[in-house]
Amino acid sequence: MAHRSRLLTGLGIGAGAGLGLGLGIGTYYATVLLDTRRSELYPERVLSSGDGTVTLARSRLVLQPGVWGLRWPDGLAVLGPVLRDDRHGVVRRVSAGPVPPVGPAVVDAGPFDPDPGAHGLSFTEVTVDTPLGPAPAWEIPAPGSTWAISVHGRASSRREALRIVPALHALGLPQLVISYRNDPEAPPSPDGRFHLGDTEWEDLEAAVRYAVSRGARRIVLVGWSMGAAVSGAFLDRSTEAHLVDAVVWDAPLVDWRACLRLQAANRLVPPALVPLATATVTRRIGVDFDRFDLRRNPPAHRPPTFIVHSGPDSAVPAGSSRALAAAGREIGWPIRYLEVPGVEHTASWNADPARYERAVSDFLRDVGIA
Repeated sequence: MAHRSRLLTGLGIGAGAGLGLGLGIGTYYATVLLDTRRSELYPERVLSSGDGTVTLARSRLVLQPGVWGLRWPDGLAVLGPVLRDDRHGVVRRVSAGPVPPVGPAVVDAGPFDPDPGAHGLSFTEVTVDTPLGPAPAWEIPAPGSTWAISVHGRASSRREALRIVPALHALGLPQLVISYRNDPEAPPSPDGRFHLGDTEWEDLEAAVRYAVSRGARRIVLVGWSMGAAVSGAFLDRSTEAHLVDAVVWDAPLVDWRACLRLQAANRLVPPALVPLATATVTRRIGVDFDRFDLRRNPPAHRPPTFIVHSGPDSAVPAGSSRALAAAGREIGWPIRYLEVPGVEHTASWNADPARYERAVSDFLRDVGIA
């Protein structure tokens, strides 16, 4: 009897410790997810440069195909294709920008800085009056009355849109590239946390109203990663959603739970702890994760949508985009899907810019936008 009592006590202590550890991990994971702070990391290393090339220490990201930015603390160059990969490092062409110095750097999906002027396009820095206060945006003029509004992803910036801006301009679409709450240049949320699209959509709604005030008759929404969660919530909840004629999403976050399961696996967090993290997030910000599973709960307004997603994406699972695209007809949502191999999150443009821009332009023409 004493042995059984000690055994039960031990099991109770073990279970309690395990539960406490699980709650701790879930709480930490939720805190990271909602944290609005941004940090500059430079995980790669430039070994040498000159004669139009740069040699980098070998890594999975350095070996990605296509066109990339190489950023260091005070500069940005444009990387072209891999020329050589051997024990001395990875040699890539430098196709534009200054000569990268030896030292730390980061491979950046955004090879353009700092604004649409990098493409020689005229633009105006304007202010959108959001519910939390003024948020800056780039307004890029063009002759049409259908405007494209671009929404960047979590902890990213307006720079994310600079890759697709010229193709949209060539179609005659005026553009508004927006910031939203918790961007460094935009108002903070009252609690200082990301809300995963659950409140950020209100800033997009303000941007749509701004575009209408400037002559927009119809809207194309373009979103990357969490920008899709923001625009998906807008399509479901906004009284202005009917103005949207088409959507373009790159690596879209269309199922937060699937995304969190993938990222937990990347961090070797047991899958069983993901519900603890989501419960903590719900308690902190009041988000209903069911509303962000767009396959099971599609938005009220479902315009023609083009989804492009990189297969190896380790941040947002391509499987969620595949599933949504496959279910499109069943749920009354016309969706075209393109999957790109060999590159990471939101890097489908980088893999093959010409193919990407052609696919987006063809889709918009096919649905009558241009």
